[in-house]
Amino acid sequence: MKNSINLGILLTTVSYMAFTFHDAIIKILVVSIPVWQILFFRSLTILLGCLAYGRDKLIHQTMTSPIIARRILLLSAWLSYYSAASRLQLAEMTTLYYAAPVVGTLLAWLILKEEVTLARWLAVGVGFVGVLIACNPIGLTISWPVYLALQAAVLWAAAMVLLRKTSLHEKTIVQLAVSNVFFLVMTGVAVLYTWRTPDMTQLMLPVATGVVAGAAQLALFEGMRRAPVSVLAPFEYTSLVWAFLLGYLIWADIPMPNVIAGACMILGAGLIIIVSERLRRRIAV
Repeated sequence: MKNSINLGILLTTVSYMAFTFHDAIIKILVVSIPVWQILFFRSLTILLGCLAYGRDKLIHQTMTSPIIARRILLLSAWLSYYSAASRLQLAEMTTLYYAAPVVGTLLAWLILKEEVTLARWLAVGVGFVGVLIACNPIGLTISWPVYLALQAAVLWAAAMVLLRKTSLHEKTIVQLAVSNVFFLVMTGVAVLYTWRTPDMTQLMLPVATGVVAGAAQLALFEGMRRAPVSVLAPFEYTSLVWAFLLGYLIWADIPMPNVIAGACMILGAGLIIIVSERLRRRIAV
């Protein structure tokens, strides 16, 4: 159990790092390519990778999988999030999205009946305050992109709770394939009406997005299989550090002192979880 939770934390942290790189590529692409088209190529890339690995057996398992609700939530979350990407800065998007760990912890308590300890609530709270300090969203007014980013956070949190329920009895490769078959069908219909012929760079970037997103989804699914949602939720905040790093490297956004202070609080939130879980296991022995 000890190694399982530790591995779950590691995989989840790696997953959110990869998702941040993925979001940066998406932010570049949405300026010139419709979000439907980006998601179509991304899902196609992931699905081809899954089929190359699982072959005929995976096709049968995918066709007989009963899961659909989480796919709808994830598709809605990603469409909302990336539709907001063209109008908001990466830091603003990240701040709004980070309502998800708070909502996810609450839903894990209500729906999954997880035991959410004081330390887990504290970690979520400390991490969220760290995000607010780092992003300094003073002056951010309610607008349609802001609403879409908040909506994405709630939908994502609900999808993660459902992921935890399904990950315990369904193979990761099947979940990955089913998710992207659903996305491919849904986005494929929209692409027929929104298609823009990409140049070679615009074609390769969605493919690269698919590779990064596939790795991120794989790590996330495996992480959720190994640890409770309320343990993993605060580690979503770690992607903020990567968001500011990429913002600096790609868009020359220079981190301010509040970013460093917020990042320290985010790291502190992760340490609270790690230390508290170790203490719980020692007491239980």
